[in-house]
Amino acid sequence: MALSDEEIGFVTDLFSDLGPLTTRKMFGGLGIYLDGSIFALMRSDGALLLKGAGDMIDIYEAEGWIRWTYQRKNGAQSAMPYWEIPDELRDDASAACDWARSAIAHL
Repeated sequence: MALSDEEIGFVTDLFSDLGPLTTRKMFGGLGIYLDGSIFALMRSDGALLLKGAGDMIDIYEAEGWIRWTYQRKNGAQSAMPYWEIPDELRDDASAACDWARSAIAHL
């Protein structure tokens, strides 16, 4: 299921303090970019995820964030380098942008 214009507007508003964002629809979801680098995704189910690299991986895990995993057709589990943001960040643009800035700094 593709994301609605309302969902896309929500995520661009949430991260608007970061600067000029660009988005790209992909696989029913959305890639969210700053200065040409992807730092977040919104999956087709509406889940919002930040990219994890370097020290951010340990930080997300210490905070209890859930890593995006999926099962391949052959049954093997694969982990993507994205962690689902906690629900409370969806309601706090300032905190969401702080986390996004940290994620971007570690790309």
